Amino acid sequence: IDRALDAKVEMLSITDHDSVAAFDELDTRDTTAIRIIPGVEFSTEWRSLGVHVLGLNVDLASSSLQRGVKFQGTARQMRAEKIAHGLSAAGVPGALAGAAGIAQGSAIGRPHFARFLVDCGAVKDTGQAFKKYLGAGKIGDVRQHWAELGQIIDWIKGASGIAVLAHPGKYGLTRTKRIALIDEFHALGGEAIEVISGHQDPTLTASLASSTNAKHMLASCGSDFHRPGQPWRRLGMPLSLPPECQPVWSQWN
Repeated sequence: IDRALDAKVEMLSITDHDSVAAFDELDTRDTTAIRIIPGVEFSTEWRSLGVHVLGLNVDLASSSLQRGVKFQGTARQMRAEKIAHGLSAAGVPGALAGAAGIAQGSAIGRPHFARFLVDCGAVKDTGQAFKKYLGAGKIGDVRQHWAELGQIIDWIKGASGIAVLAHPGKYGLTRTKRIALIDEFHALGGEAIEVISGHQDPTLTASLASSTNAKHMLASCGSDFHRPGQPWRRLGMPLSLPPECQPVWSQWN
C-alpha cells in the first residue's frame, strides 16, 4: 500500500494466484487515498494451455469464492508435490521444503521453486530456472489439477465479482487462437478482458481492445506488479485504456 500510495495509484487490486489471504493481512490504517478492490487470480486450462482468470471486486466472504479458493489450494499443493518429485528425479532434492520455506505459509507456486533453484545453486537466476525446469513443456510444468474454465467463471460470478480473462496476449497464441479463447471465455459467462498487462506493444493493446469491444465486454488494465526491480511491471506505471473501451470499474459504485 505504501508503494502504491507513493506511485499515486488510486485503485489497487491484489490478485494472488488461487488465494485471497493477502486481504486478511492488509494494514487497517486509513487508506482513503486509495481504493482497494478485492481480487484473485485463478489458474485453469484452455485446450491444454495454462491460462488465468481474474476475479475482480469479489465478495471475500462468499461461500462460492471460498469453495473456489479451497479447491484451487488443494490443486496447487498437489501440483507443488508433483513439481518437487520431478525436480528430485532430475537431481534436485528438497524442493518442496525449500519452496515452502520461501512461500512462508502462502500458496506454493513456480516462482517459489524458481527462487529455491537459485538458492541451492541449481541455476544462476530465476529466468534460467524457468527455461531449464519450470517453463512450458519442462518437468515443472504441471497443470492438470485445476478447475475447468467454466467452473472458475461461475465461482467468481457467484461471489458477485467480474470474471476477467487475464493477459491474453501472454499465452503465445496466434491472433486467431486468441480470438477463439476470448469467444469461449465469453460464451461461458466471462465478462471482461485484461486489455493491458504491464508494458506491452501498443499493437497488441489495439488488437485486444478490438476483440473486447466486438463482444461488448468490459476492459481492465493492470501493472502485473510482482516484486521490485521489474520496470516493465512497475506498480503505478502509466496505464491508460483505449478510450473506446468500457472499464470494469464503471460497473462499481
